[in-house]
Amino acid sequence: MKYRLDKQEHFAVMILDEENLNSSIAPQLKSDLIILNNEGIQHLVLDLSRVKFVDSSGLSAILTGHRLWKEPGSFIVAGELQPMVKKLIEISRLDAILKMAPSVEQATAQLGAQA
Repeated sequence: MKYRLDKQEHFAVMILDEENLNSSIAPQLKSDLIILNNEGIQHLVLDLSRVKFVDSSGLSAILTGHRLWKEPGSFIVAGELQPMVKKLIEISRLDAILKMAPSVEQATAQLGAQA
C-alpha cells in the first residue's frame, strides 16, 4: 500500500496514493490506522482524492478510522472524491456519520478551530 504521511504536532495527514481501496490493501490500511492511533495521534485526516474505487473492505477500513478517532479526537475524510467513491459513501449513508472536507486544507482548518 502506498501513502504519504505528514505528522504535525496535533494531527497527521495520510494521503492514500492508491487508485483502489479494496480487499487487497484495506487490511494494511486498518493495521496502519491502529498503529497511528496507538502512537497517540490526536486527529487524522485521510485524503482519498486519488482513490477511484472503494469496495466493502475499503469502507470497513474507513470506518475503522472513524471508530478509532471518534473520541476524543477527530477523523476527517478529505479531498475531492471521485464520483464512484462519493456515490458509494452516499449510498452506504456514511456521509451522515463521517466528518468530511472537500480538501486537506479545509480539514486541517476544521482541526485548528477545534484545538
